[in-house]
Amino acid sequence: MTFGQQLLFFFSAIGAFNGLLLGVYLLFIKKQKDLSHLFLGLLLLMLSIRIGKSVFIYFDRDLPKIYLQIGLSACLLIGPALYYYIRSLESRDKSDLQSWKYVFGILTGIILIGGYFISYAEFPYLWNHYIVQLIYIEWALFIIWAGYEYVKYIKNKQWASQTHVSSIYFSNVIIFLAYLFFLIGWVKGAYIAGSITFSFLLYLNFLFFFNRKNEVISKNGKVNKYANKKIPEAQADSSVSKLENLMKTEELYKNPDLKLSDLAVKMNISSHQLSQLLNDNLGKNFSIYINEYRINEACERILNDTHLKIEEIGYEVGFNSKSTFFTTFKKIKNTTPLLYREAFQENEEIRCKLS
Repeated sequence: MTFGQQLLFFFSAIGAFNGLLLGVYLLFIKKQKDLSHLFLGLLLLMLSIRIGKSVFIYFDRDLPKIYLQIGLSACLLIGPALYYYIRSLESRDKSDLQSWKYVFGILTGIILIGGYFISYAEFPYLWNHYIVQLIYIEWALFIIWAGYEYVKYIKNKQWASQTHVSSIYFSNVIIFLAYLFFLIGWVKGAYIAGSITFSFLLYLNFLFFFNRKNEVISKNGKVNKYANKKIPEAQADSSVSKLENLMKTEELYKNPDLKLSDLAVKMNISSHQLSQLLNDNLGKNFSIYINEYRINEACERILNDTHLKIEEIGYEVGFNSKSTFFTTFKKIKNTTPLLYREAFQENEEIRCKLS
């Protein structure tokens, strides 16, 4: 290879290599994983396999067909990984994501079983004229569905929490379009351009996250400078009254995605001031404060709305999941929602008998 080709190989391959390492880290090494980490790790892993295949075939046209098959098969999982990654961030109930097991199970079965009986090496014409097109159609459909979930997500989030999802979603769209344009013959250089684009976008996202982390550290440093400044008593009493009135009239606690910053905006004060108000004047943090409102309303509805299932009440008062609702209820009321309802009903029966 010429020096120019060596540079092209380096810059197109380095993204795939580092994406592969990051994907393996998120899938198998990172502690305290949640579903979003797993889907993001799978997304990076599949993209890296697809990109790696493109790099090697661009510089070696005689690459064995098995490598082409592996690279193309990885595309079947890129779209679903992107879709479920965004959906895992947007969904209020993780039980809504159970379908991912069936989707990935079916697609993995198609890749392994279908690839074994209809291999690229034995059926190149079938792959080049039909299977590849079907793979790209599946990829495109999941990108569209992921776009639908992306729109739902950004409608309910502040800009700061939208940017990382936007960068990941649109990076995938750009990479897909680069390969699609090559497939349909619109741009001949788009094949290797997809690999270079992946490297560029991967490091651009790294730079974005690094700068954002520094901003957070800098912001926290400024906040700590004022940590010892107490809110004047008269101002604190007024703010507490305003806060309680706001919670009762607008029922903000029913929003399962409510954050400290959201409530601070409503109060027209900084997040630090609100946190200080809650801790210094009410003796509780934001999570406990909000959950107490949720549990108090849940208690009323458990006793009055007997036609509703207990878990339905939990969702309606602002909890993300049944388990979180039950755990929080037990922590605050020292009993379970079901026992709370049964105890009330028993007391009512005793009262009726005595009267």
